[in-house]
Amino acid sequence: MPIRSILRYPHPGLKTVCAPVTVFDSALSQLADDLQLTMRAAPGVGITAAHIGVFQRLTVLELDKADGVRIYANPEITWFSDETTVHMEGSVSMPGATDEVTRPKAIRFCYQDLDGHQHEEEASDFLAICIQHEVDQLDGIFWLQRLSRLKRDRLIRKWEKTKS
Repeated sequence: MPIRSILRYPHPGLKTVCAPVTVFDSALSQLADDLQLTMRAAPGVGITAAHIGVFQRLTVLELDKADGVRIYANPEITWFSDETTVHMEGSVSMPGATDEVTRPKAIRFCYQDLDGHQHEEEASDFLAICIQHEVDQLDGIFWLQRLSRLKRDRLIRKWEKTKS
C-alpha cells in the first residue's frame, strides 16, 4: 500500500473526465487503500483517483477519523437542494490554496461500493460539499473553476509565488 504521487495544479490530468469503474476486484480495493494513505499523507479529507493520475471514477473521503473512511465508486449526484452554503475549499493538488466556494447545501447521490453494489444516499453540509467537490474532479472540473475569474486569477498568482 504505497503513498502515491499527487498531480499538482495545473497538470492537464486534473481536467480529465474519468471513466466509470467497471471491474470490482482486488486491484480496485488496492487503489482505494492507496488513495486513503495518499490522502492522509497530503493531508486532506478527500481525494479522487484522478488526483494520482488514475482516471477512474473512484473517490475516498475521511471527514473525521471517528466516522471512518467512505469509498465511492462511480458517484453521481442525482439531486441538488435550492439552498446553498459557502465553505472554504482547497485541493491536495494545490496545497495551501483555499477560497470560499458556494455550493448546494444538500444533495442526493448514488454510487457503488468496492463490491459493485449500488447505493443511494442523501448528504448535507460538509459531507455534501465534499462529495460535490470530488464529483467535480471526477468530471474534470478543478475546484478553481467554481470561483469568479477575479478570485481565481488572484489565488493562482498567490499560489504560484508560494511555490517558487
